[in-house]
Amino acid sequence: MEIPLAATLARAGQGYLGAFKAMATPCEVRVETEDAGLARRITDAVEAEARRIEVKFSRYRDDSIIGQINSAGGRKTAVDAETAHLLDFAGQCFDLSGGMFDITSGVLRRAWRFDGSDRVPGAADIKPLHRLVGWKKVSWRDCCLTLPAGMEIDLGGLAKEYAVDRALAVARAITTAPVLVNFGGDLAVSGPRTGGTPWHVAIASVEKDDAMAGMLELVSGALATSGDARRFLLKDGVRYSHILNPRTGWPVENAPRSVTVAAPSCVEAGMIATLAMLQGKRAEQFLKREGARAWCIR
Repeated sequence: MEIPLAATLARAGQGYLGAFKAMATPCEVRVETEDAGLARRITDAVEAEARRIEVKFSRYRDDSIIGQINSAGGRKTAVDAETAHLLDFAGQCFDLSGGMFDITSGVLRRAWRFDGSDRVPGAADIKPLHRLVGWKKVSWRDCCLTLPAGMEIDLGGLAKEYAVDRALAVARAITTAPVLVNFGGDLAVSGPRTGGTPWHVAIASVEKDDAMAGMLELVSGALATSGDARRFLLKDGVRYSHILNPRTGWPVENAPRSVTVAAPSCVEAGMIATLAMLQGKRAEQFLKREGARAWCIR
């Protein structure tokens, strides 16, 4: 299926900035080059890869592989190598987190609407959905996945970071010029900027839009952030984070407002950031134990 491209391209600093929206988030690619044609080719390639991944792994599309799996009604679904790779990784995250990272927990969004309101669901809303959560209930072997009827999987906790890594790989196959790919604050760079200088990346404030809590210098690898700055509920003075505990069906208690992690790949950074949030009040201890380069905001 041909996916239409819509990125804009503008001169920015020492190169060009390509911008578009995909996966419900603003996306950009910065290329340090004087060649506008090269910048356009890279921008189009990055957008095409982002949209390919969005179409393939969206839970909102009936024709995506996720849509096919979730609508199989208990029947086996065969998947390709790329999907198998992500499912294997999700299984590893489940094991490493002691079951706290669970791609079957997305079904709980039917009860939880993290829109900044005070509409907190009750136990009667959550209990029947919680019965549909549990990676251990899934049969996954030989590139075939079988979900019990009514269960769903959601790769939303992995797909955007995976898209960043894939998009950067596509860009690096085209050019050796410095490139930064940023999808909604999750980003990766091909190396230092022109002249060997670092990229400057802001950590967003959790209190004010368009404000920053700090500035980082990045010369290689990736950054990913997990937090509840814009997805939460607030009732009777209690803030409910969108990070849900799959064991209980309720938000993780005492989690940081934001965790930003630096790692060699965006997928790795995102995994560590999410696992830290799932630790709640023990997030900083977890990050220290893992030796992660990370920044927490409480």
